[in-house]
Amino acid sequence: MFRTQTPNLFRSLLAFSAILVIPAITSAEEPLRRTIDAEVKAGWAKGKVTPAKPSTDAEFLRRVSLDLVGVIPGYDETVAFLDSKEPDKRAKLIEKLLADPRFARHQADVWDMVLFGRNPPGYETHRREGFQTWLRSRFEKNIPYDQWAGELLRAEGTSAETGAMYFAQWRNAPEDAIEAITQTFLGVQLQCARCHDHPYEEWKQLDFYGMAAFLARLDVVTVAQKGNQPIFAIGERNLGEVRFTGPVKDAKPGDKGQPVKPKFLLGGELPETPLPKDFKEERFPEKKMPPKPKFSRKDALAEWVTKTDNPFFARSIANRVWAQFMGRGIVHPIDNMSASNMPSHPALLEALTKELVAHKFDLKWYIRELVSSNAYQLSSIGTGEPNPEWFQHARSRPLSAEELVESWQVATGYLAAESSGAKKENDRFRPVGSSYLIQFFGNPITGTGDFQGGLREHLYLNNGPLGSMIGGKGALAEFVGDAKKPVAERVERLFLMTLNRRPAADEVKKFSAYLTEGNSASEAVWVLITCSEFRFNH
Repeated sequence: MFRTQTPNLFRSLLAFSAILVIPAITSAEEPLRRTIDAEVKAGWAKGKVTPAKPSTDAEFLRRVSLDLVGVIPGYDETVAFLDSKEPDKRAKLIEKLLADPRFARHQADVWDMVLFGRNPPGYETHRREGFQTWLRSRFEKNIPYDQWAGELLRAEGTSAETGAMYFAQWRNAPEDAIEAITQTFLGVQLQCARCHDHPYEEWKQLDFYGMAAFLARLDVVTVAQKGNQPIFAIGERNLGEVRFTGPVKDAKPGDKGQPVKPKFLLGGELPETPLPKDFKEERFPEKKMPPKPKFSRKDALAEWVTKTDNPFFARSIANRVWAQFMGRGIVHPIDNMSASNMPSHPALLEALTKELVAHKFDLKWYIRELVSSNAYQLSSIGTGEPNPEWFQHARSRPLSAEELVESWQVATGYLAAESSGAKKENDRFRPVGSSYLIQFFGNPITGTGDFQGGLREHLYLNNGPLGSMIGGKGALAEFVGDAKKPVAERVERLFLMTLNRRPAADEVKKFSAYLTEGNSASEAVWVLITCSEFRFNH
């Protein structure tokens, strides 16, 4: 039978959800960034840690550029920012980057990885350009998160029209789909309850199958053909149930199990109008859009998941986006917000959640507040932890494959050389190609924030096609190798274009001696674009 008792943590979550619709006091009195700084500072005392110094302008410029638009700044932008004496130049830079078209593309890159991963298994999942275009449009238009999350879960339209249905198409088995949905959008891991009652949490098997029942009637339907590319839609039948046979270890051959009705986590069963006794399900027509069901369980699930008073939804996205910019969640790992995994800063998570709801799930507003906080703008020089629990210094993370190649393009001056006559291509991975780069650099973290470099990365950087990006008329190597220019000027430009900072005195001395002796300028560029300082965002 279904549970009637609610664990203490989730009971408190339900109570908390009742106040989520009330605008937070801080909305009218002070920006969220001040609450962030106050709560993080209180955490330092609790954790008995010493905070790092504020980041330098060079640290901040590079970090926020990579975080917001996915690429390092160019030479002119770097020099202008470092030389500027305006007291509000950081705030102006943030606004400029948030308005940049690359902001939407980069955030779509981040969320494509959240929703699909790098190389998802399954038929046609690699052909999701329509989905990626749709996702990018959500950020371009600044569509509130609850709205586009609801669009994903309702999965309406076709793969050619919106692409939103790709998420449901990929995991069309209800058990697989509900695992992904609860983990991604609610921060709840139900997978252990798929085979047996959860051994460490309060979730029962019937909790899992009650949620899976919302998706039991979905089918992927081919509605058209465009060239060699099939066009899909998600159809929902009027009949069909998930069946429960008990713990896997007790399963008996031939036991079809008992049908399970849809049931919300921490709630009751979904009320449904019974179908007529003589109702017969018709097959979905071929090469046509499937008709809508008389009642959509899928839509009911989407509505419940994205409600402001859902005790999981707002809390989960507040924590997930915080981790994106701060290195780790207030609850960490971010997709395990359970009773046994308490937040490091409970009051902060509550404030972030309330404010995000009060601002109608405006992720751009939320990101602005995060990167404007003093906590985000600390130096990364500290304890050596890449993702410090108390946020006493900035996190360090490896660049994604997309960030890396596009930053190489900027750092080497390849784009300038390309505009002056080199062959132009639409591939964002030009000229090195995406195959090996994604294979070697596509999954730089373990999923919990730990960097996992390897021999293949090392071999690629030393023996790969980077040389095709470094040379060319108008590129950085040409400037650095021009003996007619003062050597100090050449060294300074080398550092400003690659590492977005001016060189230290000992670096000027070493690189000046190297260039004065007639050594290769291309190798000097290669040294900096393959070093750890370039490889990481810090």
